[in-house]
Amino acid sequence: MIPWLEGNAPFPPLSQALRDPNGLLAAGDDLSLPRLLQAYRQGIFPWFSPGEPVLWWSPDPRMVLFPAEFRLHRSLYRTLHADAYEVRLDTAFPQVINACARTPRQGQDGTWITDGIKAAYSALHTAGWAHSVETWMNGKLVGGLYGVAIGRMFYGESMFAHHRDASKIAFAHLVRFLCEHGFGLIDCQMKTAHLASLGAREIPRAEFIERLEHLTVGARPALWPADAATRPWEKPQ
Repeated sequence: MIPWLEGNAPFPPLSQALRDPNGLLAAGDDLSLPRLLQAYRQGIFPWFSPGEPVLWWSPDPRMVLFPAEFRLHRSLYRTLHADAYEVRLDTAFPQVINACARTPRQGQDGTWITDGIKAAYSALHTAGWAHSVETWMNGKLVGGLYGVAIGRMFYGESMFAHHRDASKIAFAHLVRFLCEHGFGLIDCQMKTAHLASLGAREIPRAEFIERLEHLTVGARPALWPADAATRPWEKPQ
């Protein structure tokens, strides 16, 4: 049995997280802003299906991307120069999270982005903790991603694309923005071949938590400047 979180009860020690399924730590019904911030600072995130309680996870190992290790492949570099697109930050958060919820994904039935998740992360965004990176073409939102930023730590949540490479464009601009603002790590949560191809790798949970303790110090919420992702791209080595 996994612990049930009542009221303001703290999360159990991460050592109690299950190995199968990897990282399942606790359950509850609280997606408030304080609970979410508490979770992210401790390396814990919510992930559950409709009809389930809120399930909290902290997998070991953890898939992460060090921004300096991002692999800008030549094909993506050409896309960044060839397509007529615009990248904006924090101008369409509700549209991005709704698109992430609606976009079908291979091997998945339905979505984990429930109405409760939308409301919770919209509250995080309003408070300046959650952010969207948006790819626009001809005035239309065609791709993007959202996540949570605490201090110099970014926690990726979900992305979508309604145009070829639109989510990759957003991700590339996110990585460059984070590099320029001194971010040290992007949490990718679970391992995927796509993320690995972009430079993400697994690290032990203990190392992940140790890095969090330094990167989240002195965190202050703030909206990101909408036009912060407009410089030309340098050719990859």
